[in-house]
Amino acid sequence: MTLNLLRLRAERIAKGMTQEDMAERLGISRAAYAKREAGIVDVGANELAAIAEVLGINRDHISIFFDSSSPIGNESKS
Repeated sequence: MTLNLLRLRAERIAKGMTQEDMAERLGISRAAYAKREAGIVDVGANELAAIAEVLGINRDHISIFFDSSSPIGNESKS
């Protein structure tokens, strides 16, 4: 599973929040948040839970931030 950073950004924008707003609510700098949203710095599990909380997304629905993909080329040939 891969974290979908575009979905993360889209949810923030849909809530009418800037990166500055998110950073302030998370207790980090705007630059630190921007690096996470851009994929420069990995988003940890606790950070993702905090982001979901700020966005009003229940932890049971946190999977909306993930893309599931299957590896290509690992199919068995008979």
